[in-house]
Amino acid sequence: MHAEEHRESAGERSVESDRGDGDLSFTLAGVRAGYVACLPVALGVGGYGLVFGVLADRAGLSAAEAVLTSATVLAGAAQLVAMELWTDPIPVATVVLTVAVVNLRYVLMGAALRPWFRHLSPLAAYGSVFFTADENWALTMGRLRDGSTNGAFLLGSGLAIWSFWVAATAVGALAGGLITDPARFGLDFVLVAVFVAIAVGLYEGRETLAPWALAFVVAVAGAHLLPGKWYILLGGVAGSLLEVARFDG
Repeated sequence: MHAEEHRESAGERSVESDRGDGDLSFTLAGVRAGYVACLPVALGVGGYGLVFGVLADRAGLSAAEAVLTSATVLAGAAQLVAMELWTDPIPVATVVLTVAVVNLRYVLMGAALRPWFRHLSPLAAYGSVFFTADENWALTMGRLRDGSTNGAFLLGSGLAIWSFWVAATAVGALAGGLITDPARFGLDFVLVAVFVAIAVGLYEGRETLAPWALAFVVAVAGAHLLPGKWYILLGGVAGSLLEVARFDG
């Protein structure tokens, strides 16, 4: 009897969850709410957008080329890595492969959004995903898990990050010659600080520690044992697989 009641209760929760996912709205007001909510984070993103602009200037890119890159790629970590590898002649294959590896995490992030975004139109869903960055993805996932029905939050928050990232890139590229050492102003730590703040916001208690710990160990081991940036993907996949195994169990 209790087992039947439990199954019925679980079924009701599943139906309610599906119904909640399908009730996502996608409005201009939702875009605006996402933009405003993400402004503090976007300001931090602008800090390392400035660093990218400086590095792009040192690598020989014009201000226009640097801004166009940020506007169309919108992948901070990958862009910074690309500038580290940028030499003359440009190792095209190395740059492309490394950037692809760094950005493979977006496959996992997109899959995490699917339970909610499958209810949106293709234009709304894929248009929003273009503006996905680590920071606004984390904020969006937190809102959706808490029951938010604002389907436009990802787009609005992404536009905030995009606008600050592009503007900061322009400033860094134009003023690159004036900033000889970004670390002197603490700009090299901005990216780390932003991710620490995101991690704190995503912490859900002791049950979060196991996948985080595994991801950390695998990433550190990968960084020491493997060339390139594979450790980013390996850490994320390891933590995700452990969480899936625990959930299925």
